[in-house]
Amino acid sequence: MTIPETLEDTIAQAKSALKVALDNGCNRITVDLVIPEIALKAQYLALEFAQLFKDEYGMGLKVLFPDTGAAALARKEWGETEFRVTDIGSSRTPVDTKISETDQIFLVVSPSSVEVALVERLCNLADDRPVILLIPQLEDISIVGIGYAARQLRERFISILESCYYFRPLDSAIVLRTYPELWQVWQQEEGEKGYKLITEVPQKPLGEALDRILAGQIDSENNQNSSLSLGFFGSIKGFLKALNN
Repeated sequence: MTIPETLEDTIAQAKSALKVALDNGCNRITVDLVIPEIALKAQYLALEFAQLFKDEYGMGLKVLFPDTGAAALARKEWGETEFRVTDIGSSRTPVDTKISETDQIFLVVSPSSVEVALVERLCNLADDRPVILLIPQLEDISIVGIGYAARQLRERFISILESCYYFRPLDSAIVLRTYPELWQVWQQEEGEKGYKLITEVPQKPLGEALDRILAGQIDSENNQNSSLSLGFFGSIKGFLKALNN
């Protein structure tokens, strides 16, 4: 696995990982690009990933946005589509009304902690039909959430999600996962314009665990010798600029 060099490569890499996850029977899947303001690009990414399923599922694909405004804007911008576009519901409009028997696969676009209960309900109603969370804004729940309710949410819902693609740039490092590979941590080499793969781990490296890895406090057996040029993802600004093109 390598760090993609262009935005197109990133989308292609994520789509490939998503296909593998679905073929392996995963049906609660996340595609994460943990980048500032990425939610502003949700409509663009949603259409890119909808194209992956439109031929196979047609009207059996349902794309759900967090609210009616986002869904309406997508329908206006996209025009007539081979798939259905709606919102995930609200306290006044239950998510139950957004699902039909003809739905075969669900793409939920940029759900946040505000919609997490609706997403959980959707997953329960979907049974064995795949539910894909595209750039979910749920990281604050899994990291910061405290108390009994947050623990229950993690155990009941967050823990069942399979991360098929994850890209998170840091100041001098990148966390990357492409299903079914392990989680990788790449670190920028001092004085160089490249990144070096320093470790692979079975669980998402977060918080203190990630800090220890970046500080070099890792098992030497996990150290990798691979390296990569700085490439396309040399800066978050470059990524966001490319999304606007």
